[in-house]
Amino acid sequence: MNYDVIIIGAGSMGMAAGYFLSKSGKKTLLVDSCNPPHNKGSHHGETRIIRYAYAEGEEYVPFILKAQELWNDLEQATGKQLFIQTGVLSVGKEESSFMQNIISSAKKYSLPLEVHNTNEIHHRWSGMTLPIDFMGCFEPTSGVLKCEDSITAYQELAELHGATILSNSRVKEISILNDRVTIKTDEKTFYSDALVVSAGAWSGNLLSMLDLDLPLTPVRKTFAWFDANEALYHHTRFPAFAFATPQGLYYGFPSIDGAGLKVGRHDGGDRINPDESMIDFDERAEDEGDLVQFLNQYIPNVGHLKYGKTCMYTLTPDEKFIIDLHPKYSNVAIAGGFSGHGFKFSSAVGQALSNLIISGKNDIDLSPFSINRFKRE
Repeated sequence: MNYDVIIIGAGSMGMAAGYFLSKSGKKTLLVDSCNPPHNKGSHHGETRIIRYAYAEGEEYVPFILKAQELWNDLEQATGKQLFIQTGVLSVGKEESSFMQNIISSAKKYSLPLEVHNTNEIHHRWSGMTLPIDFMGCFEPTSGVLKCEDSITAYQELAELHGATILSNSRVKEISILNDRVTIKTDEKTFYSDALVVSAGAWSGNLLSMLDLDLPLTPVRKTFAWFDANEALYHHTRFPAFAFATPQGLYYGFPSIDGAGLKVGRHDGGDRINPDESMIDFDERAEDEGDLVQFLNQYIPNVGHLKYGKTCMYTLTPDEKFIIDLHPKYSNVAIAGGFSGHGFKFSSAVGQALSNLIISGKNDIDLSPFSINRFKRE
């Protein structure tokens, strides 16, 4: 079967790319080893934070502002609420690079940002207890994205524009001859003029079939929901948050629809083989223990564990994204290595992948995410 573009990996990035490509008139096939949205990768768990004064670096800010614009467009096109404006509070020591990057990003791009000392934070959000030497940066216009709902929304629009989605089909072989792409699954062979690889933790193995070795490391991550007093932690009263602590970097969400307060740890994690069964959250006592230790110190009014889940990050050495064309094949676009902070960008990543396939360039500068930065001297 012949297509203009084949996308391998129909998660957050791939599904968005499928929408933009099919909307542009490209006959598009999306292939996924599971049935998206699913819980086998990196895009599940109900919610993701979206913030603009970016602690990971100023180079991300134009990209995230474009992403928010596209999330708004997706809401309007589908009539679904995908973004909840809870605001996001980032806390840590003032001298930390995490906090300084937030402040400098806000200044450079004139972003709304409220800077608070510990006493001001305690007064405004009494559910927190912070050390006296911490400070906070509150972004009132940022908030929370509904991750699975967002993927479903892009899927509906992609199919509306003629895209085909092939679920529960693992790609066994990829080859390119004379700019013609061939992919084989267990049952079928497909052909196309162009290819997008956006398969998360499986991207490394797939790209090795095209003689490309990228430094991608899948790691196991955990997050959990805890009983929460709605008077303190309801999403109309309490923000999403990121805490840069001496113990590690933690993030979380207010209680949405009575789900409880959700919290996870961003740094750390054990390297895993994505093809092997994930160790469930309740099989490791340290999964709960690490999160409880954080809550006891910083958000002590939260109650008992309700339930926890596992997912995967796919890390690059510098924890920056890969969004680029294959160095050998100009008809192959790659998105990977989102290192646990990529979902909020996925609307803009999908558009960027579409642009790379159609014209080879993108309106937003993608040079920070180039494959060339991994070239060895």
